[in-house]
Amino acid sequence: MTEVPTELTRKLSAAVEKMPAFPKSVQRILEITRDINCQPKELVSVIEKDPVMTMKLLRILNSAYYNFPKQITSVNQSVVYLGLNTVKNMALSFAAIGVLPPHNTAGFEVQRYLMHSLTTASIARMLCQKFGGDDTDPADCYIAGLLHDFGKIVFAQFMPEEFQRALAQSHERGTSLHLAEQNVIGADHSLVGAMLVEKWQFPKLLTDTIRNHHGNIPADDVLLSCLFAANQVSKRLKLGDSGNHFVEELPPALMEYFGGDLDDVIVRLGDLTRMVDEAQVFARGG
Repeated sequence: MTEVPTELTRKLSAAVEKMPAFPKSVQRILEITRDINCQPKELVSVIEKDPVMTMKLLRILNSAYYNFPKQITSVNQSVVYLGLNTVKNMALSFAAIGVLPPHNTAGFEVQRYLMHSLTTASIARMLCQKFGGDDTDPADCYIAGLLHDFGKIVFAQFMPEEFQRALAQSHERGTSLHLAEQNVIGADHSLVGAMLVEKWQFPKLLTDTIRNHHGNIPADDVLLSCLFAANQVSKRLKLGDSGNHFVEELPPALMEYFGGDLDDVIVRLGDLTRMVDEAQVFARGG
């Protein structure tokens, strides 16, 4: 990646610093659930201390989507009905939604961006489960998918005119948005997203993955491979809109890894209807 001039680095850092903090409760949830021996009661205890998250969780669980036979009235019941992983993903999604500004002067559609992020997250997790083969945690793929484009939110909120020009250039030239951002701004959303995730004190592995998700993707990096492929699948299927309509085909190394091209990967993923429905429910829950 091209080195960013010092003055621009300062400007980007100042924009990142203006973004809200990521909730400590969610960081604690991620920390707890990394332990395969973690007890459900530990997760319940953390969520119950966050009344906003508890309210959102119970509201979604009692929606028509889940249609449980009786009303869910406690966090403990939610873990029993849905399991640790789904509750954790809900908490993470609510946290991400919570730091999203509802409006921006760049005209960037936050709700459609959110659908792209949620579907990319779920698809990345599915790809890891199907093709992972090493010790890469599918949960890390979900987190990477959810947060990979947050740099665009920084641009839309704090550098709206430049971001608007980059969006227009990407559409006019039919090129990837990150290239237009480099032309217009001098840096792209993957760099700024990595700076933001670092500020939020996520692990270095996740920071590096977000920084490099538009670079050369080595097939032996499962996390990066799954994120790259999931991002393209979400765009190909038009699941939400991240402002980037340019779909990149899988490079040869990833075609070998996934056993085919992007369309083959989509076929192997199977019916994604429930995943998309769930993403819509998560999005509304915020």
